[in-house]
Formats: sequence, structure tokens, C-alpha cells
Amino acid sequence: MSSDRPCPVGGERRLLTGWGRTSPSMATVVGAEAVGRGGHPSMGFSGPALGRGLGRSYGDAAQVGGGTIIDATTLPRLFQLDREAASLRVDAGVGLEDLLRRIIPLGFFVPVTPGTARVTVGGAIASDVHGKNHHRDGSFTRHVQGLTLVTSDGPRRLRPDDETAPFFWATAGGMGLTGLITEATISLPRVETGYIASETTREPDLDAVMRRLIEVDRTSGYSVAWVDGLSKGRSFGRGVVNSGDHAPLDALSPAQRRTATRYDPKVVSIPPLPYPQPPGFAMKAFNELWYRASRPGRRIESISSFFHPLDALANWNLVYGRRGFLQWQFAVPDGNESLIAESLSTLAATEGTRPTLVVLKRFGPAGHGHLSFPIPGWTLAVDLPINGAALRRALDELDEKVAAAGGRLYLAKDSRLRRELIPPMYPRLDEWRTLRDRLDPERRFRSDLSRRLRLTDPDPETASS
Repeated sequence: MSSDRPCPVGGERRLLTGWGRTSPSMATVVGAEAVGRGGHPSMGFSGPALGRGLGRSYGDAAQVGGGTIIDATTLPRLFQLDREAASLRVDAGVGLEDLLRRIIPLGFFVPVTPGTARVTVGGAIASDVHGKNHHRDGSFTRHVQGLTLVTSDGPRRLRPDDETAPFFWATAGGMGLTGLITEATISLPRVETGYIASETTREPDLDAVMRRLIEVDRTSGYSVAWVDGLSKGRSFGRGVVNSGDHAPLDALSPAQRRTATRYDPKVVSIPPLPYPQPPGFAMKAFNELWYRASRPGRRIESISSFFHPLDALANWNLVYGRRGFLQWQFAVPDGNESLIAESLSTLAATEGTRPTLVVLKRFGPAGHGHLSFPIPGWTLAVDLPINGAALRRALDELDEKVAAAGGRLYLAKDSRLRRELIPPMYPRLDEWRTLRDRLDPERRFRSDLSRRLRLTDPDPETASS
């Protein structure tokens, strides 16, 4: 249903969805040449507009029904690497996967990568993505030295350390609603190889998983836990904890040294599946297999297998069947760990609901972005096949508990949050709205997400216009 092939300047009407394949909306998609790096987005089209990269937001964040989508992947290619300063000026439409192919052979890595490498630099900034190293390195925009933002008033150069900093931080995590990011300069960590020295442990229950995450975060740059969302009794919340750091050259085997700086992930596709959602017995069998097959110990593995295992399936979102799926991801401060167990128990007990992929991580200090998701504490992400009213009720109740605990949901993943919970979850929302209106006084940049949650318009009358 979603089509993310490059589009010519003249544009064409397309029905677009997010990665979860829900809530489709029709928009006119134009190539970025319609704007240009220093162009004016009100030229050539009218009505609401929004930039879109590779379409990996799970919900409706990269859609604007009835408006104009600017295809950022068609931006003119820019790649200016300063090896001495370890910084890269790059166009916002390049995907992290393509970027890794170029910079790993040169001895560099991206500062932060989410669970997929198929996101653009602009999308990583707009969503202020986090990764397995947030406890140590924070989220993506912490490593952005500057960016160019095209608004309805023209281009602006924004930096995090000068008089433009308030606008920079309104854009960092601003979900593309402040304007079109066309290029950015980012700091790059140096690496010797394209491999990770990792360690895997199997933990018998949720308490053990959480203790292990706290432990490995003291010594490892990267960490993540897979949790069995269907396990019960004494093994409730059992999981696999993976941690690691970039492998030095002398840690590699002779065979691995021959491909030490290669980044070439293998990808296969799957056909659409006939069932509406994965059968329960299949999910239980998969979880048992995954838990048993995750061999404890240390190993040297490729960057793609450690960071982006699902990218090996080009269209893995089809696994969830015709109805699609949602990902429910929340963060809560330390001291609210009980909400993680309560959430898993509630979802597993909800009629017709089966938590599939469940991921748990630790967060470090929050960033400066007004709408950035990470806060110090814990984050849990759960994939859930779309399954009607019972699931909606369960998630609505859990959302309220997250908000009451001082937590929040991730806007880049959301597809169904109630709008009245946005202000308590994002207490700097009004400050962000003021800055956003200064950047885009015509309020041209909107999305289906911003309309649904009234992010840009607190007044219901103006929100519906």
C-alpha cells in the first residue's frame, strides 16, 4: 500500500502508510527538486506539506492526507567527509544503510543507529532516533553539529550551540513539523572494523533480564534485551541480553580480517502471508526456538547482524498479515520498573492479543529536543498485530499509567495515542509550538500524526481546518 520509489518533480497521487501498514492516506508526492536545498516549499504546490524519507515510521508520522509529500530521498547527493575532524556533511535523504557502506571502509561509523538502517539522516534527526548505545552516547541529534532547514520563509542554517539553538532543538525530534531538513553535519565515531565483539546471555525471567541490562551498561557501549512476551509462571519475561562494542582488528580471525571493513548485509524478501495475524502456536514456537538458539557466550559478529537483524528480511512487516500491526513503545523513569511487568502481563492476558517482538533497553540522560522521546530510565517496545477493541482498551489504560508515571510514548512509533495524553507526556509542548510557529508561521508543515494529536494546533477549531 505504501510506495516509496522516487517521484518526479511534477508529482503523482499515492496512497501512503507507515511501516505498520495502517491508516492509509492519499497525498501528492513530489521530488525534492520542487524545493531544492535553498528553495521555497510554497512554490509549485499549495496546502499542507511534509518531508518523507524511507517510510519507516510505524504509524502516520510521515503522511499528510490531501497534502503534498516531499520525497527527501531525491535530494541532490552530498558527501563531504572531514577525516581529521571525524565529521560528515551529508544530504538528509541518504539512508543510514547507504551511509554505512561508504564510511565503514573509511574507518567510521554512525553515532547512533536504530533497529533498522533503512532510515534517512533527515528522518533520524526529525525523530531523534535512539539506539543500543543511548545509555552512553544519547540519541542521534546529540551528534549533529548543524543542519539546513527549509521553511515556508526559505532556508535557515541551525546549530545546537549558537543563537539558532532553540530552533535546532525544536527541529530535533520535531517530527518534520518545523520544515524540510535538507542536509546536516554529523560527528562520526572512528572504528577499526565492521564487526562487533558481542556477548550473549540467557536470563530465566524478567527480573534477571533487567539486572543484567543494568550490569552490562556499566561496561559495554551497546546493549539490548529480547523478552519473551508469551512466557508465563516462573519464566515470565525470560529473555536474551546482547551487549558489545566495536571489535578491534586484532580480535578478528584471519578470515574475518579479509572482510574487516566490508559492510554488505544480505537481504531476502518474503511473500505476503495469507493469515490475518501470526497464529498463537507459531509465535510460542518461534519464541521457544529463539530463546534456545541464542547461544550464551562471546563472539565476533557483523555490524548488520548485531544492530539490524530484521533488515535481513526486506519486507518483514508483511509477517503480520493483511491487517498490519502497531508498535507500542514507551519510556518510564527509574523507579517505575513494575510498569514493564504489568504491561507485558496485561497484553498477554488481553483477548486475542499476542505480543510478538518485545525489546527492552536502558536510557541515559534526556536530550535537549522539546519532543525528543528518551528520558532516563527504561524503554519497552512491543509489536502487536492489529486486533480490534480489546487491544485498544488495554493500550488506552496502559497509556494513562505511563503518563501518570512521568513517562511517554514514542511519536515515531505511535498510531493510536489519545491526544489528551500528549501534554503530560511532553510537558515542553507549548514551548515547542511557539518556536515552531516562528519557523513556519503559515503552518504549512503538517502530518496525519500532528492532526490526530493536535500537535501544531491546540485549538480544536483550528486543528480541524
